[in-house]
Amino acid sequence: MRRGGRRGRPSGEYPKHDEGAVWLWGTHAVKAALANPARRSRKLLVVGALDPAIQSLAGRAKVAVEAADAAALGRALPRDAVHQGVALLTHPLDELDIHDAIEGAAPPRRLVVLDQVTDPHNLGAILRSAAAFGACAVVVHERSTPPAGGVLAKAASGALEVVPLVRVVNISRTLDELAELGFLRLAFAEEAAESLETLDLDRDVALVLGAEGEGLRRLTREKCDVSVRLPTAPAMPSLNVSNAAAVGLYACAVARRQ
Repeated sequence: MRRGGRRGRPSGEYPKHDEGAVWLWGTHAVKAALANPARRSRKLLVVGALDPAIQSLAGRAKVAVEAADAAALGRALPRDAVHQGVALLTHPLDELDIHDAIEGAAPPRRLVVLDQVTDPHNLGAILRSAAAFGACAVVVHERSTPPAGGVLAKAASGALEVVPLVRVVNISRTLDELAELGFLRLAFAEEAAESLETLDLDRDVALVLGAEGEGLRRLTREKCDVSVRLPTAPAMPSLNVSNAAAVGLYACAVARRQ
């Protein structure tokens, strides 16, 4: 923030892209990004009155605050962006590999591995559950995953700043690597014979989930140790991928406490 808490005048138009920087929007996503010392942010645009908590975080992060014109800000962001009057221009977080993500994590460690989950709202919800239940990281394929920008950050509601999103070139190879690191690799499939609650989850676990409809690809499933299903009622044998991830992570959290 500029010294003394002053805000600049509206500049009228704002770029959709700016030298590798991305826009984040929404109160929770912006607050979490400003609170994250790993973020390098450029400026914060505010429509109307500035939330004192956001003002304080921007001051500590030394991010300039500008009063924004709502119409111009709306044109800079995607058409359906629910920005709640705040948008932050920031650089993406440095990407980590799987070893960086699990380094120093207290055992038992939990990971979520996603195979072709492309919807940013689902991915954001999974990141939020991963943060809530103490997962080390969410692992995704680098080519089929939405960028870690506004839509994903908004859906994650701050979790993008807490849980590393690890992008890998090859999911199958990563599952081999996780086996070498001692992880039990669980392939989620509604037709699996084994039910999740029958397993010993008090150990390092990788929850492997596929896209809705298609599920896990054959090779991905073959790289896992066990295929499991959730103990759902016959009338509703499957859940949305983000809900399935949340249930799996909760089961791991309960096992850790027992």
